[in-house]
Amino acid sequence: MLRYYVKTTEALKRLRTDKDGVVSFEYVIVAVCIIAAVLAAFGTDSTTGIGAALTNGIAKITNAFSAVP
Repeated sequence: MLRYYVKTTEALKRLRTDKDGVVSFEYVIVAVCIIAAVLAAFGTDSTTGIGAALTNGIAKITNAFSAVP
């Protein structure tokens, strides 16, 4: 476990001093923000928001296909 901590610490030190690493770190921050926005929009369950709308829409489409003779 200590070995992974040392590797992580060294990688973060390299990112701090490397100008290209700063850009990479900014991409990570942007990716985390996008993930947070998607989770906020869709939620973690399908009982509210867009998840509920998608679930209801799929249920209506399934019922429409089931009703066709």
